[in-house]
Amino acid sequence: MKKELYSPLRVPNLGYVDQSSNDDLIGLLEESGVRANIDQANWPEYPYKPLTTFSLAHTDKWLYIDFFVRCNFLRAMNYETNAPVCEDSAVAMSIQTDLSSPKFYGLEFNCIGTCAGYVFEPGREPKPIEPAVLESIKVYPSCGKKPFRELEGLFSWNILVGIPLELIGLTDLTFPVAVKGNFYKCASGTQQPHFLSWQPVSTTAPDFNSQESFKEIILE
Repeated sequence: MKKELYSPLRVPNLGYVDQSSNDDLIGLLEESGVRANIDQANWPEYPYKPLTTFSLAHTDKWLYIDFFVRCNFLRAMNYETNAPVCEDSAVAMSIQTDLSSPKFYGLEFNCIGTCAGYVFEPGREPKPIEPAVLESIKVYPSCGKKPFRELEGLFSWNILVGIPLELIGLTDLTFPVAVKGNFYKCASGTQQPHFLSWQPVSTTAPDFNSQESFKEIILE
């Protein structure tokens, strides 16, 4: 019998958080957030698995995620909002916040904090989220924010993002709140392309928009 890989991810509520220091936020997530690995290599033709983890917590207004990556190639060519950041050293998430609707949100960030965001609905083309809306996301990349060509070596980097809950459709909340989603690591344009996920994805080719892979996440 195949071992079940999943139990609901329970995300702690931090209460009030002073957002003035990203170092303090990272420390708070390390101390009080829930941590998980992005280590599912779902497609045999892409076996490379850079170490990737994320820590997750929320307040009444924000969802905080701190991604940590250790890899052999580092690339950050895309610097404009809604550019194809998945070509670079990037992390991503998909989240379905209204479980009565198939609509979900996809957010991607490369290692210099460039963001691409989309709203997905079955039978429709993905709708880009307006850059002015995406600018409300707080992004703290350890690599800085200047683009660069691919580098080879041994790199460790993190990116802390603070996502307004209203941006992903969560308003007038009474916690706990149940949502569904998945988290990812990718870098399609590097010398070691890879496509990793938190929860397994069963599609025949890399696909980070497969709702069958979404699992329950509880915002406590």
